Amino acid sequence: MKNTFLTLTFFLSGIFANSVYCQGDIQIGTPEITFEKTLHDYGVVDQYGNGEYEFKFTNTGTAPLLIKLAKGTCGCTVPEWSREPIQPGAVSTIIVSYDTKRVGTFDKGVTITANTEPSISNLKIKGEVIASENASPLKPAAIPTKKTIINVHANNVSRPITGD
Repeated sequence: MKNTFLTLTFFLSGIFANSVYCQGDIQIGTPEITFEKTLHDYGVVDQYGNGEYEFKFTNTGTAPLLIKLAKGTCGCTVPEWSREPIQPGAVSTIIVSYDTKRVGTFDKGVTITANTEPSISNLKIKGEVIASENASPLKPAAIPTKKTIINVHANNVSRPITGD
């Protein structure tokens, strides 16, 4: 009987200690990300102009917010964000840079992954890049003319061919 009592006491102590230990992994409260706006329209931007915009947000939840990843839909859209936890009520920003060297309209997205529910938030940027007078146009590649000599290597024999 004494052994049964000691075994039961030891067993219950282990369960209690384990439940106290596991509570350290449980997050009390939930973070929530609330953006001032999720779409920014640049309008018309000069080529090589400023393609940067700050999306402001607030952690409106009750636990620290951690942005795990921010990823643009292509290499021309690059987000920057704080890797530090954002406390409840705190304001922070995600800076999105669009590469304005390409002329034409654009409509790009940034996917934000955070410790929120749902874990995914989306931001969008759009606008039109127009050629600037100060921008240096790309020069077209030289196109061979009829008088160009081209060396052709066939069967390890090099011979010039001229176009007439």
